[in-house]
Amino acid sequence: MNEAHRLTQNFMQSYPIARFGKGQLILSPGDELTKIHYLTEGSVVQYDISHAGNTVIVNSFHHGDFFPLSHAFTNSRLDYFYEADSPVSTRVAPVDRVLDFITDNPKTMATALSQSFQKSDELLRRAFFAMGGSATSRVVFELLAAAGRIGEKNGADGFFIPMSENDIAKRTGLSRETVNRMLRAFKTTNIVRSTNQGIEVLSVAELEKTLED
Repeated sequence: MNEAHRLTQNFMQSYPIARFGKGQLILSPGDELTKIHYLTEGSVVQYDISHAGNTVIVNSFHHGDFFPLSHAFTNSRLDYFYEADSPVSTRVAPVDRVLDFITDNPKTMATALSQSFQKSDELLRRAFFAMGGSATSRVVFELLAAAGRIGEKNGADGFFIPMSENDIAKRTGLSRETVNRMLRAFKTTNIVRSTNQGIEVLSVAELEKTLED
């Protein structure tokens, strides 16, 4: 644990714990932002609903992340849904206390900025593949992003991703049937395998090559 995470955990320790079940809504568009959540367990997705009624995930948060920090810093209204993507525990503190803590601690500020830049870069890459890429490249990008973010190492060049085909569909804006078809195609080349527990990336290197192609 680095110093920034230690300082953050010590600071948030005095604030109450909130728990949410998988699929439970935590924040909605238009909610008044008075509290900031600090994730201590589980993951949270940030999403919107398209005009066609499809859920489109634009961001995700994991252990050690604050949310919705960007709205707090910019004093902007909430315009996304935030939902527990697994059983979740957070520490909840007033917005002004969290902002004062972050700005008063340079290492914590640097960590928060680094996390923000990483998420922004991932969002830009996702937008690039959504606008100019094929359905296959969109699925491949999400698999690689998830492997790096929440994947569990499995073998020399493999990862297990605790996500379902439906999760990938929400992140790509594709139908579940399309995602299933892509994963079945990868299975025949021994690159990816879908299971009831999640998705196995058998070779990150081979999966990356499909983007180059």
